[in-house]
Amino acid sequence: MNALKATNVVKYFRTPEPFKVLKNVSFEVDKGEFVSIVGKSGSGKSTLLYLLSTMDTDYEGSININGTLVTGKKQNELAAFRNEHIGFVFQFHYLLPEFTLLDNVMLPALKLNSKSKEEIQNRSMELLDMLGLKGYEHKRASNLSGGQQQRVAIARALINDPAIIMGDEPTGNLDSQNTKIVFDIFKDLAREKGQTIITVTHDEEFAANSDRIIELRDGEIIGTQEN
Repeated sequence: MNALKATNVVKYFRTPEPFKVLKNVSFEVDKGEFVSIVGKSGSGKSTLLYLLSTMDTDYEGSININGTLVTGKKQNELAAFRNEHIGFVFQFHYLLPEFTLLDNVMLPALKLNSKSKEEIQNRSMELLDMLGLKGYEHKRASNLSGGQQQRVAIARALINDPAIIMGDEPTGNLDSQNTKIVFDIFKDLAREKGQTIITVTHDEEFAANSDRIIELRDGEIIGTQEN
């Protein structure tokens, strides 16, 4: 089964006058695939990710995630769906600076409320350990380096065992060493854990090492490349 299927997705910006940002975009992503969406500024890649993430519902066409048609769902349904099925890693980590690493990672799972607090805490500790942050659990997020904070953000994205991790320029704020660490984490998650990953990136090297590149230009897919 596909992790994600987009069919004939069309998106308009309405102001100052109607402008077609995405033009009949169709593609599928398999479970366990690591896909990079690339294109110059203004190509529509961030707009597309915003639609795929169910944050924006004003579009034509359809989007299926993990076998569920998300197109047409109400906002409260989508909010619950996102928390359960999609993990987000942004260019800016959006951690709560005064909270500990453990608290930051636990938050989405506490919100989902499908496991006991003890189970959530144990899983959070496992993820922080897996991402090389063992011993840092009770440090405040504000006391970490940028690379460490981004690893906490990845742990937080994984806490609810999402169908897909979506990354919006996840290495955009990192130096080359930390970019490689984050890339290696993603690659390992896809290969070893079967995690589906879709990232928008400007980083050509990052994209070239993912499983597949989807290139957008002027709102259209102009090519895909298997790596």
